[in-house]
Amino acid sequence: MTGAPNPGLSVIVPCRNERPAIERFIAGVLAQEEVSGGIEVLVADGRSDDGTREILEELTQRESRLVLIDNPRRTASPGLNLAIRQARAAVIARMDVHTEYAPDYLRSCLEALERSGAQNVGGPALTRAEGYFQRANAAAYGSAFAVGGARFHAAGFEGLVDTVPYGCWRKTTLEDLGYFDEALDRNQDDELNLRLIRRGGSIWQTPGIRSWYRPRGTALGLFRQYLQYGYWKVYVIRKHRTPASWRHLVPVAAVVTGLVLLVAGFVVPAAVVALAACTLAWLGLSLIAAAVTCRKLGQWDLLPVLPFVFAIYHVAYGLGFLWALLDQGFRRGAPRASLSDLTR
Repeated sequence: MTGAPNPGLSVIVPCRNERPAIERFIAGVLAQEEVSGGIEVLVADGRSDDGTREILEELTQRESRLVLIDNPRRTASPGLNLAIRQARAAVIARMDVHTEYAPDYLRSCLEALERSGAQNVGGPALTRAEGYFQRANAAAYGSAFAVGGARFHAAGFEGLVDTVPYGCWRKTTLEDLGYFDEALDRNQDDELNLRLIRRGGSIWQTPGIRSWYRPRGTALGLFRQYLQYGYWKVYVIRKHRTPASWRHLVPVAAVVTGLVLLVAGFVVPAAVVALAACTLAWLGLSLIAAAVTCRKLGQWDLLPVLPFVFAIYHVAYGLGFLWALLDQGFRRGAPRASLSDLTR
């Protein structure tokens, strides 16, 4: 593939401080199977200060298909929007640095977009993991008990979904939607897809579009990630006046119930009994879900740690959601992002 004045596909990539991974990622994207008209790769770098920018500048000197865009706002949504506006192709695919892609990923996206008639297409949320905790996190990521019953976690599902990882759209679709919401540090994909569906559009998932996400490899990293997911979800709900799915409210309901029973226990002894009963019920369900997950994957060594990982998913998301309710309240405008800033 060579640089072309009118490429068949524009790949947009948000990026900041990715020195260990960026060169390998770019090489993988440029080695994708041929698509009609060729590709261009627009990397929106958020003022990296770890050497990533210098690597990208050197790569652009050698590779005509690579375009470096300065993103002074630093976060993903503004970078994505800058790349969309500069994209020359009629079709745009998003890719992220910390994900591995099948060699036919881009070609499969184009085929699915044409075949399905949907406005956005993508593949299921697959994972690759190495260390013990990362493997446990990957197992939890595929469990309905940890993340709800979203269809994009089902590896073999093909059909209409609420959202997909990354995405591939016609540029006119993104322009009509008004681009990504730049107030969001997290959940920008889900929010864009919610707007798309509410305007009568559709999102199609096919197992033929294959990519593998590498989940967080530490408990602290996972906790911070889901703390932010919960925090930013409140902004999305407040903006649209309803949750995209009621399952998004379950973790915060559980956390609030636990906190209320804990405080009430200082006055009403029965509240302590209720809290203990709820905790035991959750633990029982968690052990059952862990056993089901281990049996499905054939990885019984993960059984001791999976309930702990489930707890991180639920508690971190619920606490982030509750923090946002206290921080954002019902005021208008963008969130202050104080929690996100504190936990990067």
